[in-house]
Amino acid sequence: MVNIEGSTALVTGGQRGLGKEIVATLLERGAAKVYATARTPVEDPDPRVEVLPLDVTDPDSVLALARAAADVSIVVNNAGIAGGGPLLDGDFDTARAIFDTNVFGTLRIVRAFAPILAGHGGGALVNILSVFSWASGGGAYGASKAAFWSMTNSLRLEMADGGTQVVGVHVSFMDTEMTAQIPTAKLDPRQVAAATVAGLQNGDIEILIDEDSRRFKAAVAGPVDGLNITGSPVSASD
Repeated sequence: MVNIEGSTALVTGGQRGLGKEIVATLLERGAAKVYATARTPVEDPDPRVEVLPLDVTDPDSVLALARAAADVSIVVNNAGIAGGGPLLDGDFDTARAIFDTNVFGTLRIVRAFAPILAGHGGGALVNILSVFSWASGGGAYGASKAAFWSMTNSLRLEMADGGTQVVGVHVSFMDTEMTAQIPTAKLDPRQVAAATVAGLQNGDIEILIDEDSRRFKAAVAGPVDGLNITGSPVSASD
């Protein structure tokens, strides 16, 4: 369980969408300072927010961030990209870029900040995952989130000796720029941020934000075709 009051936090991708709402919620819950990153950062009017540049695919950028934000006790891995199309005929280079950002980019952040968190007594690592951690039909993006989930579970074991609370947050579609072109019901990112920070304070290690995430997590134990997010039956004999 992490004490947010008076803490210093880092939120990657913290200047828009869910990341921006997590920054705001951490401050509302008493955080003293939050670093918010972006590829092209803009100044934040709140003096408690320090904006820093970050490209998670660039090792030098990640190391520079770790040097600049070495006082953090909470790290929220929110930066990520979507798209990629189907696995069979989507653009291969785009799929590679999605994995480099969502999986390897996140791992770069974790490797840079794990010793910092341990040095401050553990703190917390919060990974923003997805319903596509389990649901099929998400193409390259979904595959990257499934890999991210597996990585999160292994990191929880590897970082336990350092006292770090590793939290996986699973959520369906949110009303952000990333999903603007998707015609479906969407969650309010402010509610997602509130549930994420509340779970962090409660000491949770996995937070299932919405009914879709709970349903697909439960479906993992059943037939594989139950994971199809479109709801259409899939059979090799069709």
